[in-house]
Amino acid sequence: MKYNRFIAIGDSFTEGMCDEKRYGQYRGWADRVADVMAQAQPGFQYANLSIRGKLLKQVIDEQLDAAIAQVVDKTTLVSFHAGANDVLRPGYRPENVFPIYNDAVRKLSATGATLMLFTVLEQTGNTGKTADMWAERFGAFNKNVRAIATEVGAIIVDANEEQFLSDRRLLAFDRLHLNSLGHDRVAQGVLEVLGAPFDPNWRLPLPTAKPTPWLVKKATSVAWFFSFALPWIWRRVRGKSSGDGRSAKYPTPTSWPLS
Repeated sequence: MKYNRFIAIGDSFTEGMCDEKRYGQYRGWADRVADVMAQAQPGFQYANLSIRGKLLKQVIDEQLDAAIAQVVDKTTLVSFHAGANDVLRPGYRPENVFPIYNDAVRKLSATGATLMLFTVLEQTGNTGKTADMWAERFGAFNKNVRAIATEVGAIIVDANEEQFLSDRRLLAFDRLHLNSLGHDRVAQGVLEVLGAPFDPNWRLPLPTAKPTPWLVKKATSVAWFFSFALPWIWRRVRGKSSGDGRSAKYPTPTSWPLS
């Protein structure tokens, strides 16, 4: 199907955090997908309401109605990725998250738009009790995503089908968000799922990494802690979010690409 409009809602993953900047904004996988879709459809429009740091309920309260209002028909593609930030919180309760996630999916599906959902990568390459806990949490989260996608007939993009996506070289220095290479790989995977032109080599694993000297590893870890981990902890202590006070980069359907 050729889509006339693409509406993306969610958190930092869909905002495009840590990708290269274009038009004064992080580009991200969704912008990259919109670039290709626009080539196939004159008059194509794109909106991205996603804001970094948002929890599931915040995404729903702040973005869902606006996205629904922008749907025309099935030629409108809506992507919905939210909930991962909830899973990472110490007080996470799936019984509180799954019902509101599913309700939001059903509301989006009822608009007649083509709906696209995402799973979250379960095996990130990390080890230990914390990594095992998150893998278990995300495994259950993904099971729910797949079930509701089947129920409403949504397109699903499953990160867990491609093991190479756990390569840390696809992550930015903050060890949380994708870098430009990572966003491009996600974009190619989405384009393939949509039946749009994509790079057939996007699944190729990266070349074998050269060993990193011990001193460089330690220095990098210290820099990471003070640059990202400590500010994250400080925000949590104060009940703040990286998305506080921020607005969506493209809140209304915009002719794409920008001139």
